[in-house]
Amino acid sequence: MKRAVINNLFCELGPEEFLQTSLELFQFQMQQNAVYAAFCKALHISNTPIESWLQIPFLPIGLFKSHQIKTTVFEPEIVFESSGTTQSVPSRHLVKEVALYEHSFINGFYRQYGSPEEYCILALLPSYLEREHSSLVYMVQKLMEIGGHPDNGFFLNNSRELYHKMEQLERQQQRVLLIGVTYALLDFAEQFPIRCTKTIVMETGGMKGRRKELIREEVHERLMKGFGVPQVHSEYGMTELLSQAYSKGDGVFVCPPWMKVLVREEDDPLRLQETGRGVINIIDLANVYSCSFIATDDVGEVFADGSFKVLGRRDNSDIRGCSLMAVS
Repeated sequence: MKRAVINNLFCELGPEEFLQTSLELFQFQMQQNAVYAAFCKALHISNTPIESWLQIPFLPIGLFKSHQIKTTVFEPEIVFESSGTTQSVPSRHLVKEVALYEHSFINGFYRQYGSPEEYCILALLPSYLEREHSSLVYMVQKLMEIGGHPDNGFFLNNSRELYHKMEQLERQQQRVLLIGVTYALLDFAEQFPIRCTKTIVMETGGMKGRRKELIREEVHERLMKGFGVPQVHSEYGMTELLSQAYSKGDGVFVCPPWMKVLVREEDDPLRLQETGRGVINIIDLANVYSCSFIATDDVGEVFADGSFKVLGRRDNSDIRGCSLMAVS
């Protein structure tokens, strides 16, 4: 893969540039990724001309649990593992160049929220802090380092301390980003209701078996009431991806220019659409050295402008740490 192509991944890619880069990555990964090559061969796609996103094979996300998904031969700089549940086998993402991940999430954050320096970043991520190798913790920690606010910090079980810190920051009229796993935000909002005027509340999804699954609208209604905010933001990311999409309160996620969401039919996974309802497939150009074409287990809807909603999970799919609420 040409270094110039990699260096330009996080620029403003138009549709033609995105397609060209996707096709280059497809050829590169089919040649240099043994697992992906075997998958393509099993689908009899190895010698088929690929000219569209809709022709590219998407690797089932579950293979990150059972195989090493590596493009080229390398020793990873870092390995990220999914949180899941104690009974489940974690997904493992072997990252050749952690700088690719940092470029992706830093540029993605700047596009949606501006500089981290504008915020005090508070993280309520107990289930992630309790385990090592979390890509979410890595991302938030790096954003805190860039932002540099003296009150930036993670909170595990010290909810009362978080409450007093938020009160103090509200009095100071300091902009705050509170990012948390869904069940922990719900627990906090019930125990320590607070009225926030300068705070963005961002949920990352995930009940992790700690609470009853709720639809997103009900979760957001409870959080808006508990935090006194007009909307709740959401982050859509996962261990197997190096990019994230964000929603600013309406449940509609926006991708950065180097990420694209398609949908496939559940009973015909090779039939893809650029819009409509189905099971979500993701092109993540940042996944240069793993696989950029991922077939997830999330059910969603993609709109004409490329934004999307997550509607739930496929039946019989694993419970994931970053899964979103199931449809009732």
